[in-house]
Amino acid sequence: MKAAELFVKNLENEGVEYIFGIPGEENLALMDALLESNIQFITTRHEQGAAFMADVYGRLTGRPGVCLATLGPGATNLLTGVADANMDYAPLVAIAGQAGTDRLHKISHQVLDLQNIFRPVTKYSAQLVSPNIISEVVRKAFKLAQTEKTGACFIEFPENIADMDADDAMLIPAHQSKMPEPPADRVQRAAKIISEARNPLILAGNGVIRGKASSQLSCFSKKLNIPVANTFMAKGVIPFQHPMALGTAGLQTRDYSSCGFQDADVIICIGYDLVEYHPHLWHKTRDRTLIHIDMAPAEVDSSYVVNVGVVGNIGDSLNRIAEIAKPQNGDLHRPLRDALICEMNHHSDDLSFPVKPQKIIWDLRTALDKKDIVICDVGAHKMWMARMFRCELPNTCIISNGFASMGIAVPGTIGAHLAFPDRKIIAVTGDAGFMMNSQEIETALRYKVPMVVLIWNDSSYGLIEWKQRKAFGRISNVKFTNPDFVTYAESFGAKGYRVEKTDELLPLIKQALMDDTVSIIDCPVDYGENAKLMEIMGETVCQI
Repeated sequence: MKAAELFVKNLENEGVEYIFGIPGEENLALMDALLESNIQFITTRHEQGAAFMADVYGRLTGRPGVCLATLGPGATNLLTGVADANMDYAPLVAIAGQAGTDRLHKISHQVLDLQNIFRPVTKYSAQLVSPNIISEVVRKAFKLAQTEKTGACFIEFPENIADMDADDAMLIPAHQSKMPEPPADRVQRAAKIISEARNPLILAGNGVIRGKASSQLSCFSKKLNIPVANTFMAKGVIPFQHPMALGTAGLQTRDYSSCGFQDADVIICIGYDLVEYHPHLWHKTRDRTLIHIDMAPAEVDSSYVVNVGVVGNIGDSLNRIAEIAKPQNGDLHRPLRDALICEMNHHSDDLSFPVKPQKIIWDLRTALDKKDIVICDVGAHKMWMARMFRCELPNTCIISNGFASMGIAVPGTIGAHLAFPDRKIIAVTGDAGFMMNSQEIETALRYKVPMVVLIWNDSSYGLIEWKQRKAFGRISNVKFTNPDFVTYAESFGAKGYRVEKTDELLPLIKQALMDDTVSIIDCPVDYGENAKLMEIMGETVCQI
């Protein structure tokens, strides 16, 4: 058996269903071996798109998404998506072809030291220097990608190694062992602090979703009567309709949830990763009591000095603490929750045009079932979606917030569809983010992936314009022009729609969801609301 064939057998052994990527000269043997495999290769139009597809697929399924490129520029094009997966703790395995080992010691065509380039943005970066280590390297990459904290791994596969004969036994993937139970003394200590707290608050992060502990969190917060603020990446970690839900934290400015942090004496961080919402933004005073409940010990940070850490299975930890902790009295968070709901509802009937962000989100939420999935790109719309899009289930609003890379929404929606083909999937993107990977529309059409792309069109890098105006009172080099998005969509063979009146938006979203193809909606947005949001989120908000 050739090494390339053995490599593919190992991928099958790991349960790989899809590989996203682009073929090249240095992965010829691997591409040929895939013809005899039940693994489906998804040929993309850019390696970054391939990595984003694998990124979102891994985040939604909990199994490593796999992406493939050739050497040199093919591999470096993967880098952004791989880094995004690693910083968002999405399991991913990236594979790149490489020149033969007989020319790696010198300057040679398209040769870069890929193993070292990928090392800073992965949990594990390896080069296959012999066909007889393939099984160990593949098994280690998939094991580490799925081990908390999950993330990205990289394998460099030189072309001469791929052509060699291989005699190596595959390793049986071990079942991921359940996280250990939390230490009893830490549980007791955490329960005591919570019982004695005057006004505790929960900060829930994406680790709760990765640990499949959303239902335990809902029960924990309700039983102990403690409100929950979630990070961007943990939207839906408890249903928004849950009486303890306080909305999303992490806007880097004051909001209703910020008032909760301001008034809290004990902050219970559950499945929280510092990269989601840096503690210096919500714990500036460094004088609150912090409880860390997670599958891994707390990161070291001067604003995140933990009083007690409960490390182990998150669901078990929450259940055990809830059994012995004393519930809170009162309903101090209710005015904050009521004010947020009132604001969310305020623009439900607003027909002004261009469409206000609040109205876009209201109509989007109205059109979707609670289990349908939104993949949100990065930009001004991301801030609005994070704050105002209501989620009732985890992993139904995917937001990149660790690396926070623009261009993830369109390819990410393809990965989401392959993970959950029975759900409706919408890419929510700005016009800038859309154009960064819009070529993957062709990929979606070729593989018959039904998806809707909702473009918030303002002909600007809107988030940067927002921040420029706030910081300097003027803008600098953020404006651009767009193609006719309807014609652009139709040129691919997709359907294109343009919102020309606000009352057209909801019917167009519903129509696009029924199209059973790629449908693109061009929606002009009124980002004049950004400045108004800043006013709402000023000092007076905490006086509710």
